Amino acid sequence: MLGSENAPTSLLYITVKNKLLSWTENESTETNLVKHLIKTVGTEIDIRNRQQLFILHDKIYNPFCKNVTQISSGSLAEGLDLPGSDLDMMYVDDVLNVRRIERIIKHPVQRTECVMEIDTDHPGFTRLRMTAGGKRQHFFVSQESIIKTQTGVYLSATNFLNRMSQIYQAEIHGPCLSNKENTCDIAYCLRSKDLPYNAMPWILRYRRQWPPDVVIDRIINFGCLLVPIGPIIMANCNLLWRISFFVAEKQLVHSFNFTQLLCNGLLKLTLKRIVNTNDDVQDLLCSYYLKTALFWVSEEVDIDTFQLPKLFICFSLCMNKLISWVNNCYCPNYFIPEHNMFSGKINHNNNYSLLSVLKSIKYSGISGLMQNLFHYYTCKISCYPPYSETSEQSSLRLDFLFYKININGYDNSKILSINHKELSFIESVQNSESSTFNIDVCKYHHATISQYVSQLLPSPKRMNINNKNNIHTCYHRHLKNGIQKDAVTGWLFYASFYYVTEQYSVTLKLTEYVLSKCLPDMMLINKFDYTEADIDNYRHNVHYLMTLNAKMKTVVEDQVRYIQHSSIIPQELETEVEDSEFMISPYTMCHCLRFLCYHHMCDSYNRQQALCDLRSGQYLYRSVASNTFSLVGVCCEISGDKDPAFHCYEKALQCDICICTSAEKRKSRLLTI
Repeated sequence: MLGSENAPTSLLYITVKNKLLSWTENESTETNLVKHLIKTVGTEIDIRNRQQLFILHDKIYNPFCKNVTQISSGSLAEGLDLPGSDLDMMYVDDVLNVRRIERIIKHPVQRTECVMEIDTDHPGFTRLRMTAGGKRQHFFVSQESIIKTQTGVYLSATNFLNRMSQIYQAEIHGPCLSNKENTCDIAYCLRSKDLPYNAMPWILRYRRQWPPDVVIDRIINFGCLLVPIGPIIMANCNLLWRISFFVAEKQLVHSFNFTQLLCNGLLKLTLKRIVNTNDDVQDLLCSYYLKTALFWVSEEVDIDTFQLPKLFICFSLCMNKLISWVNNCYCPNYFIPEHNMFSGKINHNNNYSLLSVLKSIKYSGISGLMQNLFHYYTCKISCYPPYSETSEQSSLRLDFLFYKININGYDNSKILSINHKELSFIESVQNSESSTFNIDVCKYHHATISQYVSQLLPSPKRMNINNKNNIHTCYHRHLKNGIQKDAVTGWLFYASFYYVTEQYSVTLKLTEYVLSKCLPDMMLINKFDYTEADIDNYRHNVHYLMTLNAKMKTVVEDQVRYIQHSSIIPQELETEVEDSEFMISPYTMCHCLRFLCYHHMCDSYNRQQALCDLRSGQYLYRSVASNTFSLVGVCCEISGDKDPAFHCYEKALQCDICICTSAEKRKSRLLTI
């Protein structure tokens, strides 16, 4: 808790980082702005925990990812988990080098090289002229992305983005690709290890105490990103790439003190709950403009201005900056002030209405701002909420943020030796962590990779008698580690292993245990969004003092993910993993294994019962519906029920997403019999 509800009304306190800040009763309005904001945005510990979660996520993902670097982006990665916040990711091509100046190349290079040619009319954009073709293969950049002109060979931003859209069958949203639900934006981009020439003045620009020198050094060392989109005002712009300073901006936000973080949250809430609710000005502003205003103000004023009792003053300084920009129709990029970010969006034809809205916010004062932002706000001090969420609420929000960001999964095509190195790396990261939550995050990732490793080992049925014991020991080690992932998937892989080794009685016992855990209120990890019902079920089934690992092993389930050519998938389902991985719900896989066991045990009664349970469609998730229909079809076919099997394969092929790759094969085979 950052404060006490039992504090006397004449003097209220907030403790932040061991500093005692106080307000008198006359300043209670400012106090309550902070109280409401902390309840919405979180405490400083909450925000730092979110930032650290994303840092850890990237840290674990990147070391063994070939030719690409993942960078978590968006407001979530900056620590703000506001209602409606989307999951944003950036993937950077590590094969292509972008330089500020062309270098003389005497020997063949491994990586393709480009040089930035800043567009003088659009200083926030650059052309990328190819200066050398490397030997290493590209995934991001193809031959279609290369355009020859009279002045040289260039990379086309438009062609680059179109190719990525075709590969992932995703919709283009600005420079990003979006999923069908529009809850996740992914940007595929390039990196320059140098800042562009027109950003160099930023390094030596006069500033007061912020940002710290160490942050400036990190920004210089990283350079910048290039994202595939040109200026809004240029239709069919093919060659211009936008210069992105997102990594630098994330470094800046991470260097914010708590008041700056709260001010950032207050600006975002103001945009969402006030500005964008006005139809006349909706979508003229974006949160990036507001964050830019905060950067400029933070640089220009003494850092002591950013203290909790002065939060509304800081907010007002940012609003004044924004009003000035809108009035002049000019928003200077923080790193390249010559780049007007309002260009093509805010002009003298539409700025008047926006100025009216912004000025009304400014002149309504703190009370007016709070009434618009927090609809439950009243003038009675006794009705104010506590300074922060409860420990339970903070814990829940962090848990669900973790469950949400694991949507991307792993590249499970890595060879066994790389996976072993990755397991060792995660163990070292886990040993270096002091936070129990982060340690459990490491355990989850370690368990996930262990499940993959157990499927890369030699088939337990085809191993040489001389190394059988060693291989079995490896299987048990990784299968045991895989149990740490969630409540059921690890046990199902164990059941698959025993099925493949023809220990059907053990398989049945394990499936009985898993079915006892597969209850309707189990929570599925890796969803794009969670409903209030999901959160309530979770809250009622766990205690906030439980560790993340204990919660996951109690009430969380994932899809069962068999990798391509899995060594422990039942022989009857090997067709399903010939061309790709195969995902299925734990409930469905349980009944499938039971059906197969009873089939081999010649127990026709229980086999038929398992098939009935399998066909019931209970817990049918849309993302694996096609795989489910195909799996039911396989079991019907084994039973000799060819017509139902055929109809199942047809249903599998008619699903709208994630079509099972084996359904067409199995349907064709049935027709030839």
